Amino acid sequence: MQVGPETYQECTITLEDVQLQLILPVDGYAVTGSTQSADWGAVCYELLGAIPDRIKGGWIEMGWLRDTFPEPDDDSTELELIRYAQAYILQIIGGYLMPDLSRNLVHWRWLLKLVDFRAVGKLSWGSAVLTILYQEMCRATVPNKAKIGGCLSLLQSWARYRLPFLRPRVNHPHTFPLITSYVGIPTSLEDVRLLLDQRSEAQFEWTPYEDPTIRAVIPDEFFQNLNIWHVKVPMVTYAIVEMHQSDRVLRQFGFRQPIPVTPEKLDDEHEINLRQINTDWPRYWSNSIKMWENRYDYIPTLESIIVPELACVPEYMP
Repeated sequence: MQVGPETYQECTITLEDVQLQLILPVDGYAVTGSTQSADWGAVCYELLGAIPDRIKGGWIEMGWLRDTFPEPDDDSTELELIRYAQAYILQIIGGYLMPDLSRNLVHWRWLLKLVDFRAVGKLSWGSAVLTILYQEMCRATVPNKAKIGGCLSLLQSWARYRLPFLRPRVNHPHTFPLITSYVGIPTSLEDVRLLLDQRSEAQFEWTPYEDPTIRAVIPDEFFQNLNIWHVKVPMVTYAIVEMHQSDRVLRQFGFRQPIPVTPEKLDDEHEINLRQINTDWPRYWSNSIKMWENRYDYIPTLESIIVPELACVPEYMP
């Protein structure tokens, strides 16, 4: 198991995990757009009907959303209900799915994606969550890094399903979405490191979702398009681009792992951020977005595992 600036090799969180853990759509349009200078106060008033006292470069405090939109009244109009729903989704995005390091701010760019609820479901929110988590995991490897953003609940739940020795002992059945099945893992860093050091590769659950007790709670509709989990393409979310390097973790999908090609390096891309406020991100990342749009053209060769002992070619993992 290895995560580092060069590659997310051996095992990692994939689009499969995002979809089954969080039940977010992964097969859709990239979540991106322009963040060119805007009168965010005017945008906020037009869409939410209220303006916060402080807007920090397009960022708004989560506390203002909670205080301004606590609970809708029984006699709320349709427009008011829409505004409450938008504010609630903003809180989920900024506080749970894609939080920044402060975990107290959310950017108004997400609100622009909630204008038309019919269009919301056509976006690949799962790839957006994974893109940001990938970037945060990479940044967390930097020495003296004290904080990490992104959906840490997804990271923890992924670990529980694939590293059984980190699971709390519970007797209740699995629930869906799968992230709701477990709560609590060892919190001491020393304890976790010791547990990891004492385990071997054989104790890693490569395909936990094939467990009949887990498979039974997942609706069949989530298995109608498995190829979306296998695509090897860039994932773009505004200023961020990360590779979904499925070819390096084929065992997680139940396929034989050959020696992968040299991983994509995105060191220069990692230096780019939302401070470039006048950037038209769809144009900036047009090549990567085009690959995402043609994602089904980028599926690695998939070879079924016939003999478990040969799940990897000998040269790859002796």
